[in-house]
Amino acid sequence: MGVILKLEHIQKYYGSGGNLTRAIRNISFSVEKGEFLGIMGTSGSGKTTLLNCISTIDTVSAGHIYLEGVDVTEMKPKSLAGFRRENLGFVFQDFNLLDTLTISENIALALSINKVPAGEVESRILDIAGKLNISDILNKYPYQVSGGQRQRCACARAIVGDPKLLLADEPTGSLDSHSSQMLLATIQSINEQLGATILMVTHDAFTASYANRILFLQDGEILTELRKGSDSRGGFFHKILDVLTMMGGGQSHVC
Repeated sequence: MGVILKLEHIQKYYGSGGNLTRAIRNISFSVEKGEFLGIMGTSGSGKTTLLNCISTIDTVSAGHIYLEGVDVTEMKPKSLAGFRRENLGFVFQDFNLLDTLTISENIALALSINKVPAGEVESRILDIAGKLNISDILNKYPYQVSGGQRQRCACARAIVGDPKLLLADEPTGSLDSHSSQMLLATIQSINEQLGATILMVTHDAFTASYANRILFLQDGEILTELRKGSDSRGGFFHKILDVLTMMGGGQSHVC
């Protein structure tokens, strides 16, 4: 389907001299259009730093990142803001919704920032709300709905602008197990039915089992890679556990 994201020899350093910290060490990989990629690692492995570099929130110390052939590492800060707004969607652990706006208005905000014509806004909101099963709560405020519904709203806001890449940072971290499963099923459907390219950072094996491929980070480097292939999600989960056990951690069950 073609490469949408490509990283070449990415490095990220903090500090200098004797206080130099190498958070990312010579990482290279690519992501196919329509792929659902998971990035796993323990705290301090570099996964969040890597996501921040990909999202252009942080700058790299060396190497290049290409999104559909555009070298974002060479762009000026002012240009990066517009590029990020037009090409990337974000799903955060803490939702980042505005409680003073309704669910519909929260989703509309993403469209207004991208200067979508006013005549198109309502139809696009209704379309994505229907796909994510939140049509019945559009006129409610975030504090009036469940955590799972707020996260689906966050997904709708992230995907309504049709971004080239959807970035999810520990998306289930603040949810209970039931809401987590519902959200992960939603993210999976966004990938499979809407063809969205998704890059998800997580430390959780259950969450990672929804991805199609996983990169395991350790000490700022890619330790190994795991592909789902024809495995069931349960089978893939157990393979993930095997890798985590090798790395020194894991979980014990999957639904």
